[in-house]
Amino acid sequence: MHVEHHPLIKDFPELRSTLHDLRVSDAGFAKLAETYESLDKRICRIEAGNELLNDDALVSLKQERVELKDEVARLLKRAAGQCCGCGNGCKS
Repeated sequence: MHVEHHPLIKDFPELRSTLHDLRVSDAGFAKLAETYESLDKRICRIEAGNELLNDDALVSLKQERVELKDEVARLLKRAAGQCCGCGNGCKS
């Protein structure tokens, strides 16, 4: 069974340098990114059958991964001078 990883660098290639800069300069962001990538790897192990978890718990982990990625994306976009999707044009 093919299991697709979702590393941040693959999902945000246009923000590669911003991702690197934030990982180096912002400990909170670095921790968030590491938490996301660790969770992604765990989900891949589960989907590949290398780790067992019931379906409801897997769905919960996937939802957590989405929430983490949304937060990472928001922070990356703000750091790159883009609107984070807040609807206010990041003026507030």
